[in-house]
Amino acid sequence: MADILEVVFRRFASGPVTRDVRFPPDVESNTVVHGDRDCSRCLLFLAAVTAATDLGLKVVFFTQTPFESLQVSLRGSVPGLKLEALKNVKFVYAKTLEEFLEDVASLHELDSPPSLIIVDDLDRYLHRPIGGPLQDDLSPVAHVAALLHDTAAFLTQILHGRGENKGPCRFIVSFYPECDGGETHAADLLLSVLERYLQVRCTLGEVRGDGVTGRKEWRVYLSATRPLQDQWGIQAWQWCLVVRSSGAVEFRPLIDGEQEIPEEQNISREDVETDNKHLS
Repeated sequence: MADILEVVFRRFASGPVTRDVRFPPDVESNTVVHGDRDCSRCLLFLAAVTAATDLGLKVVFFTQTPFESLQVSLRGSVPGLKLEALKNVKFVYAKTLEEFLEDVASLHELDSPPSLIIVDDLDRYLHRPIGGPLQDDLSPVAHVAALLHDTAAFLTQILHGRGENKGPCRFIVSFYPECDGGETHAADLLLSVLERYLQVRCTLGEVRGDGVTGRKEWRVYLSATRPLQDQWGIQAWQWCLVVRSSGAVEFRPLIDGEQEIPEEQNISREDVETDNKHLS
């Protein structure tokens, strides 16, 4: 998925992009988006539109909430957008975890299987009970991530068998559980389980918003998830995402002097071993 996100960044770049996003060849590009909810949803929508219009991919977009409005304006951001290309995006409004799992498991039955699966706000499907036993929290997210991973691998075989040379089927998931106090640690463990199956992380952090002009700005960090980050010494690629008052969106790659080190999870080896036991 990181390659599609790079296409998005370049597609909406405000100037020339001279730096490429490069991960080791054996790193799967499935991605977890973590951070500001509204901005994440806009990024997922831009990824779906870009994949459908620029790359000609079939996209399935899972969400519980219909898109009645967005912070971004497609017509303002994409001059000459051909709306007929958006027919390649299929929105699925699964309301419960059971419906979601059933829909994902039946994707191979579609006449035109997708090359990109997008899941908006996975935590809404999990309905994680606050204060519940940690092992009960970890199993559903691991099950969903494993199902998405296996489904994407199976769809890749189907697409290759049909001679559709558009690369492997990928998936991108946004995940930002709401928690307070002691729940933060549990949320970090949930994210660590999800990242076992998604090897690229996209973190969004709001920099500032101008209440007068309506202009908003975020930092976007794209990096490999751990332990790949430690194994390969991969640094985060950083971009500035700006949404203007008109709804027009643009990305600007940050030069070295502007870059910051994003705050990472602080999960100890003991914590990971503990959640491994809960899942086994």
